[in-house]
Amino acid sequence: MIKLHIRFILNLFICVLLLASCRQKESAVSSKPEEKSFPVGYATGFSVHRAAGYMVVEVRDPWDTTKMLQRYVLVPAEKELPSELPQGVLVRTPLKRVVAATSVHCGWLDMLGVREELVGVCESRYIDVPFVKQGLEVGQMIDIGEAAAPDVERLIELAPDGMITSPLSNAPYGRVEKTGIPQVKCVDYMEPTPLGRAEWIRFLALFFDREALADSLFAETVKAYEEVKALVREVKECPTVVMEMKYGGMWYVSGGQSYMGCLLRDAGAAYCWADDAHAGSFPLSFEAVFEKGGEADFWLIKYNRAEELGYDGLRKEYAPYANFEAWKKRHIFTCNTGVVSYYEEVPIRPDYLLKDFVKIFHPHLLPDYRLRYYRKMKEE
Repeated sequence: MIKLHIRFILNLFICVLLLASCRQKESAVSSKPEEKSFPVGYATGFSVHRAAGYMVVEVRDPWDTTKMLQRYVLVPAEKELPSELPQGVLVRTPLKRVVAATSVHCGWLDMLGVREELVGVCESRYIDVPFVKQGLEVGQMIDIGEAAAPDVERLIELAPDGMITSPLSNAPYGRVEKTGIPQVKCVDYMEPTPLGRAEWIRFLALFFDREALADSLFAETVKAYEEVKALVREVKECPTVVMEMKYGGMWYVSGGQSYMGCLLRDAGAAYCWADDAHAGSFPLSFEAVFEKGGEADFWLIKYNRAEELGYDGLRKEYAPYANFEAWKKRHIFTCNTGVVSYYEEVPIRPDYLLKDFVKIFHPHLLPDYRLRYYRKMKEE
């Protein structure tokens, strides 16, 4: 009996320990609600974790996904710095004076209602955003030169508390790194899906205390995109499509798992490289493209020129273009990005481009819609 009694006590003690351990685990899980308080639904390149008095924003390295490109520690400017902070680039929010390296992010700042905070840009000749053009004309903004190698002296004179960059690799961003000015590294363009890229407006909004507005804008985009995508759900025939044209000696083709590949799939098109595994673009010879896309039903081309590109002009540039079936049947659609706000709008509103594609490939689904970016190529 004594042995049984001792065994009973021991078993009871073990149960108590196990129960306490479970409760500790539950407590540990419940003590980190902040890690789930900012769910990222589509983007794969950033994550957000809240803590008492600060926020940690991590950007994954898109060129080596096992690494982190940057970690930011965001602390409201009106609050004292917490005694202990994780390692990362300290940013006091909201940012009040910023420089933007790309036209895309100038447009996003406008949408977030923080255009007054923009004091400088890079490569203004490529920026087709009205408030930026006006700001440059009246001297409210300054062009600090090339995005890859900005004029650091001008940058320092502007004294911004942040610079929004769009790095092309994980290499240091030139002399800007040495100024101590925090770089808000937006690698949204590396997202493989349209909605994944559009969700980066939520990332940028964190630096300006515009979370609620960004959430609302992004929710509107998701709703509109899904509504257009639903139009082609019952489509039986998907026309084949080839994109762009050769540049120099090579033709850069978007992979089947790329941003454009996803858009074409969602528009009910049979992209000629839909079965390709690339998430970005890759170079091919003209012959390789013609072999796979020469019989495509449609050919879509983007360009940036003062004069409109027509069929004769296309053939004069490279005579073999005329051998494409889409050229023969006059099924070429072009987008002059120097005339329309393609690069400024599409990253945050991919539903606009999706609507164009659906109108081109399945015009009966959008009978009253007028193309926003593309137009049917005309005879010259």
